[in-house]
Amino acid sequence: MKVGVHFNFQNYLDWDRFLAKAPGPPKVTDQQIYDEELALAELVEPLGFDSYWAIDHHFTPYVMTGGALQHLTFMAGRTSTIDFGTMIVVLPWYDPIVVADQISALDNLLQGRQLTLGMGRGAAIREFDAFRVPMSEARSRFNETLEILRKAMSQEWFSHEGEHFAIPETTIRPSFRNPQRLMDRMRIAWTSPETLPIAANAGLGMLMTNQKSWDDYSDDVAAFNSIRAGNGLKPTQPTVVVRMTCAETEEEAWQAMKVHSLEAGESSRLHYQFDDPERFRNTKGYEQYAKLSNAITDQETLAEKSARPQAWGTPDQVFEKLKEIQGKTSAEEFVLNVRFGAMPAEQAERSLRLFAKEVLPRLHELEAPLTDEMRGSADGAGHAAFDTSEEPTRLGL
Repeated sequence: MKVGVHFNFQNYLDWDRFLAKAPGPPKVTDQQIYDEELALAELVEPLGFDSYWAIDHHFTPYVMTGGALQHLTFMAGRTSTIDFGTMIVVLPWYDPIVVADQISALDNLLQGRQLTLGMGRGAAIREFDAFRVPMSEARSRFNETLEILRKAMSQEWFSHEGEHFAIPETTIRPSFRNPQRLMDRMRIAWTSPETLPIAANAGLGMLMTNQKSWDDYSDDVAAFNSIRAGNGLKPTQPTVVVRMTCAETEEEAWQAMKVHSLEAGESSRLHYQFDDPERFRNTKGYEQYAKLSNAITDQETLAEKSARPQAWGTPDQVFEKLKEIQGKTSAEEFVLNVRFGAMPAEQAERSLRLFAKEVLPRLHELEAPLTDEMRGSADGAGHAAFDTSEEPTRLGL
C-alpha cells in the first residue's frame, strides 16, 4: 500500500503570547518552524515515501501553511517523483475561480504526478472572520464551489449563476493536464455526521483525518459505500491520516506520542475556540460542534483517547498497528503525521528515518484490501452510521 507524509508547520509554544496579543519576539519564531519543517519535507521523497500532503490553515499558531495549494506549488519544484494531496482545501474561504486556477497550475507543474484534492468546509471561526465569509454560509458555499470546480475541469468554456457566485463565460489556462483524474481523486474530510451522506451522494471519496475511533470509521466506510452503490457507483477506499512515532523502545515512543498528542489537542482547542460553544450553537450548520465544549479535560483520559490508538512504538509495533488500522478502515493509503505539538524537529527526523528504514518497505508490500463488509450494498445497509445525534470527538484539521 501507499504511504504519504504531512507536516503541521505549527508554533505551539507561541499560543500564550498570541492569545494575549503580547509583543514579540516569540519563544520560537515562525521562521525557525518553517526552516525545520521544510528540512523535514525535503526528506520525504529521498526516504522513499509515496506522497506529500499539505494542510490549509491561516492566522494562528495552529498551522501556518498559508494555504495548501500554495505550499504544494512550492514543493512541486523541490521534488520530482512523489504524488501530492491536500488535506484539506477549505472551499468556502476562497473565490472558486482562484481555486480552479491554482489547481490547474499545480496540476501542470506536477507533469503527470497524481494530485489528490481533499476538500472540506472548515470550522474555525477565527479563519472565517478573517476571510470575511459568514460561517453560516459554509455548507452552501462549499457545494457551489464544488459545482464550479467540476464545471471548470469538464468544460473548456463555462459560466455559472448561483447563490454566491456569478461567473461570466470564462476558461482556465493553463488547461488542466489531468481533469478526469482530478475529479476522480476528489475526497471529503468531515466531522459532522450530516456531511458524509452529502459527500457520498456527490460521488466524492473519503479522507479520514483522525476525528473518531477506527471502529467508528469502519461503520462509516460501509455506510458510505452503500450510498455509492445505491447511486450506481463502485465502492471506494479511504485515505487515512495517522499520527506516528517510531523509536528504538516502546517507552520512548509512548512518551513522545502522549506528550505531543496532548499538546496538539490543546492547540486544536484554542484554534477552533471550543471554549465558546454558543458561537457554534448559533451558527447554521455547526450546532453539533457546541458539544465539543464538554470534552474530557483529564490529561490521562485524554492521552488514552487521543494518543493510545495511534501508531507508536518500535518498528514492529508501528507496523502491526498500521496493519490493524488498515483492517478496520480499508485504507488504500496512509498519510502520516510525524511532528505534532511541540515535538523537537530532531525527534521527528529520527522517527521518520527509522520508519522509512524498518517499516516503509513492509507497508509497500502489504495488500490494502477493501473487505466485503465495507463494500456496502444498494439496499442502504449501514446508513444508520450517519445518525445525526452522534457526537463528534475532536478536530484534527
